Amino acid sequence: MKFCNSILETIGNTPLVKLHRVTAGLPCPVLAKVEFFNPGNSIKDRMAVKMVEEAEKQGLLKPGGTIIEGTSGNTGMGLALAAVIKGYKCIFTTTDKQSKEKVDILKAVGAEVIVCPTNVEPEDPRSYYSVARRLSQEIPNAFYVNQYDNLANREAHYEQTGPEIWEQTDGKVTHLVVATGTGGTITGAGKFLKEKNPDIQVWAIDSYGSLLKKYHETGELDMSEVYPYITEGIGEDFVPQNYDMSVIDHFEKVTDKDGAVMARRISKEEGIFVGYSAGSAVSGLLQLKSRLKPTDLVVVIFHDHGSRYVGKVYNDQWMMERGFLDVKTVKDVVNGRRNQPLVTIGQDEKVSEAIVKMKKYDIEHLPVLHNNQIVGAISEGGLFNRLIDDVNLKDAQVKQVMQAAFPEVSMDTPIEKLSVYINKENGAVITKDDSGKPHIVTKYDIIQALGS
Repeated sequence: MKFCNSILETIGNTPLVKLHRVTAGLPCPVLAKVEFFNPGNSIKDRMAVKMVEEAEKQGLLKPGGTIIEGTSGNTGMGLALAAVIKGYKCIFTTTDKQSKEKVDILKAVGAEVIVCPTNVEPEDPRSYYSVARRLSQEIPNAFYVNQYDNLANREAHYEQTGPEIWEQTDGKVTHLVVATGTGGTITGAGKFLKEKNPDIQVWAIDSYGSLLKKYHETGELDMSEVYPYITEGIGEDFVPQNYDMSVIDHFEKVTDKDGAVMARRISKEEGIFVGYSAGSAVSGLLQLKSRLKPTDLVVVIFHDHGSRYVGKVYNDQWMMERGFLDVKTVKDVVNGRRNQPLVTIGQDEKVSEAIVKMKKYDIEHLPVLHNNQIVGAISEGGLFNRLIDDVNLKDAQVKQVMQAAFPEVSMDTPIEKLSVYINKENGAVITKDDSGKPHIVTKYDIIQALGS
């Protein structure tokens, strides 16, 4: 029989998958090392178990102990899996920048999670680094993992990730591209690969708001480089000890928007549901196109799974609020009409009066009001059919012929999604602005917006 004694034995040996559409403009093949095939759905499983096992060997982690760590989510998941199997407790600190999904997943595997503010210095007692250190000192039999300075982090990738890439590419890899944070993956895997072939280029993808790129290029810790950014899991406002900058040939910065948009493209165009950092890695690689040639073979790390970002990167509203999606919304349509008043008809008014209003304002749809509330709708098409059957209906009250009220949607709804509501049977939707004022959006409005 072939089986694993625990879930930890399934870590590693993740596949390389060739990319096609998102890298079509590059002169050489690009292979993605898809790390969400690990049981915790990220590359961090590798180093999490390694750090726990090293702590056990050194007597730093004893039976019944508590694992404490500051994590953006993925390392915590790996540590939590190890804790479940080995019988430890877990307390993790994280930042309010991280997705809710990451926090919920950590809790699901038994961890206690403490959310700390993002926009504070690492030395600030409120930072997730400082809180983790403090808890490790206050709680008996606790072990503070400190993935940033724990060299077992990079050793895991030197022993596992690097050799896997070398073997899977038959030693033909020419470039390793990693969106980097703690430095463990890029330093460990990069060191192994360069020992095999010193000509292999190791490229680090950084975020604007991180100081790593400038430090690599100048050796200067320039805090003026540091400012808040949205991208999760990459970049730093200090230099972790896991970095060996001599292993890295180049740092490339990528914007929050470019990383998020590319992650969505990878998922839609390659069928690989990736996290934020994968988008940053591919976006950075595309920025370096001029440095590549047809004989190269690039391996890019896809760190984690997109399920941890469904409330952010894969949420249209979240993307639009940050200006990451060039998608027109219902609000854009309403604002483009120069505050035209909503034309309505009372339910007790005559059908003939509705016809007069439609002609006067050159409109096809009328919301029907009762006590200043929308209770129904009149549409030119539906009214025409009724009048053909019974011309005397023009003297009837609107409430006798009105149809159901138009569906109501929020102002931030993308117009592409209105096809769910606007169809052959229903020609309009109602929306309300921040003041509660109602507006109508019709098929004609959408055609105009899409054509502009």
